[in-house]
Amino acid sequence: MEIQIKLNDRPLKSDVSPDCLLIDFLRAQGCYSVKRGCETSNCGLCTVLLDGKPVLSCSVLAVRANGHQIHTLEGLQEEASDFVTFIADQGADQCGFCNPGFVMNAIALFRENPDPTDDEIRAYLAGNLCRCSGYEGQLRGIRNYLNSKKA
Repeated sequence: MEIQIKLNDRPLKSDVSPDCLLIDFLRAQGCYSVKRGCETSNCGLCTVLLDGKPVLSCSVLAVRANGHQIHTLEGLQEEASDFVTFIADQGADQCGFCNPGFVMNAIALFRENPDPTDDEIRAYLAGNLCRCSGYEGQLRGIRNYLNSKKA
């Protein structure tokens, strides 16, 4: 099947099999920030933005993205760079394996709600499994980042 999408603001036309998952399609396009983790839609490592909304690419067929816009972390480097640097300086990440999904969810949060409560931040982090941090460092890092933007 032929699909036409906008991947990281670039038009792309490609043939895909009907059972091709979006994660596999994106990785074949060189989007290696989209990671395979649990393969059960529970870890968030494969999070991408589909028309600006976070989705788990391991749960979406590539053909479902036909006619839509997809952003991976590769396409959001400029938007993500300040946040990623800030989080690293805060020590809010540890091994870094969950970072792409964490950053994608944080970007979606910032776009949708620039002044979230701690509970709203936790709700956005809920779909991103981190085996190292216990999430308090990530919550603190996001809160401090948002506070620094107000100053």
